Amino acid sequence: MLPMYGTVLFLALCAARALFAMNVSEKCKQDTRTFLSELKKDQPSEYAALMYDAFGKMSSDVKGGNVNRPGSLQECLSVQGPSFTGQYCQVPLQYFVGICVPDSCMEEEVETLVVYAMYGAGLGGLFRGLFRMAIPLLKRGFSIAKPHLKSAARNIVGDVVNSVMSRQTKQQDGSGLMVMSRGVRKTPPGRRSLPKSKKRWVISCLQSFSLQSSSQGVLSTFSPVGAYPSLNGIRILSLLWIICGHTVQFSAWNNLDNNKRWMKMVENNPLYIFSFSGPVYLAVDTFLLLGGILSARSLLGSIQRAGGKLNPGLVASFLFKRFKRIQPLHVFIVCLVIGLLSVVQRGAFWFITEDQIINCKKYWWSNLLLINNLFTVTDICAPWTWYLSVDFQFYATTPFVIYLYRLKYEHYFQYYYNKPYTRYGPYLIGILTGIYMTTKKGHILKHPWQATLGWFCSLSVMAVLVGLAYILRHVPLQPSAPHALYQGLHRPLWALAVTWITLACEEGYGGFINKILSLSLWVPLSNVSFACYLIHPILIILYNGNQETPIHYTDMNFLYLFLGHLILTLVIGYVLTVLVEKPFLFLRGRKT
Repeated sequence: MLPMYGTVLFLALCAARALFAMNVSEKCKQDTRTFLSELKKDQPSEYAALMYDAFGKMSSDVKGGNVNRPGSLQECLSVQGPSFTGQYCQVPLQYFVGICVPDSCMEEEVETLVVYAMYGAGLGGLFRGLFRMAIPLLKRGFSIAKPHLKSAARNIVGDVVNSVMSRQTKQQDGSGLMVMSRGVRKTPPGRRSLPKSKKRWVISCLQSFSLQSSSQGVLSTFSPVGAYPSLNGIRILSLLWIICGHTVQFSAWNNLDNNKRWMKMVENNPLYIFSFSGPVYLAVDTFLLLGGILSARSLLGSIQRAGGKLNPGLVASFLFKRFKRIQPLHVFIVCLVIGLLSVVQRGAFWFITEDQIINCKKYWWSNLLLINNLFTVTDICAPWTWYLSVDFQFYATTPFVIYLYRLKYEHYFQYYYNKPYTRYGPYLIGILTGIYMTTKKGHILKHPWQATLGWFCSLSVMAVLVGLAYILRHVPLQPSAPHALYQGLHRPLWALAVTWITLACEEGYGGFINKILSLSLWVPLSNVSFACYLIHPILIILYNGNQETPIHYTDMNFLYLFLGHLILTLVIGYVLTVLVEKPFLFLRGRKT
């Protein structure tokens, strides 16, 4: 006889009484009784052995953090009983246990059986307050016709590309205007054709979505005159830091089978700064700094082209261009979260993504309005997109800062210092840096010793901030002055350190660091960085959610995992850039 222990005992205990006493359907009662009776035989049927084997059981290294018991989702789904198939459920306690029950049992019925079993076995005191409902993650037969989806998408793309990218013969009419003449049907009598300007506008819009147009420049290594080439290297290195941190962070929350040992290993490892416990958040502050620099440069350039005038129309155009720059791909990512995560094959750890789908279906409009960062963390759709909302909100303050700068009244800046914002420090430093770099008449560094001193201070500040993040990583039980000072100052200090690197590189004192940051390699990577930032969490979530067993942390395992996520992120980021982001950028300035 197979040993009866663990979670199987829950159902076995309630088989005699609960099936009759509780509110459970006859079909569920009969199928559960059949399964348990078959399991008690000396030679149980294959389906009963498979169902039992699919139950989660205690593994080794519990002390190291291996407490979850996922069982085997796929083995459970392969069960073919006499009148039922297997259904995989999870019972969350302080850990979660995977169980395999007949698919005739509804969610509420499984919950009833498990709750009765725990209390009926005298375990109520142990489990009281810890039990949540058992969640049926998958039933056998869940599928989607993926080939049909791919075929449909391929046909649609093919039609658009063929209609836009096919051979076209251009002719000039009497006025010298270019008119498309391939395959145009004559207008039937009594019908008006579209004005030529309308036709050109429609064709121009369609061409914006052509692969040939949108892919141009993405892989180019050319850096425009007047740009700050070192920013490309800073941006990409920060993005790699974020992807590396998310690779470990997302797994450490739920998927590791040795998370306690992982914490000890990481804290004693130089690779700490790239892990969940490291100050990866400083990379986001770097992004905010770069955003401030570029927003100031963009607005000052627009003011110069407008004859030096800063008017409401220019501000509205400035904000709308930014909105149109980020929202097409942002909205696409939200739709992808809802659509893709709702249909892909799921694993035992899929519960990680359940809240993502629910939140996006409920609060998608907050992403559309770029206010999702104002919601609680548990209610945010695609939580990593909070940065886009913060960035746009700070971007909207750029005209006001430029306005104060142009008034030449220094005391106006006190209004910013009296109203600090958690993330605004780096962005404000970026705006001020952008103003200086755009309007400066000469170099601020006159002597090599100034550059040497600046580099020493900058690198020292960065090293101290990373080191203090390690020393002050634990939340203090009592109010702590060191923790308060660090939380209040680390973001602007980090931004100032990165600002120095940018200034030194632009003024010719960057040395080999400037050569590295200004490599032409960073230019094409920078062109796809926005799409990479948005898509990489989805890839990590899909990977983690499809795992049948916990992930075991070693430095080598996660190095390979990071490299895999990185390559997929770059490839898909390029595809999203040329298919979603760039076409909408080409629509700028097209007028009816």
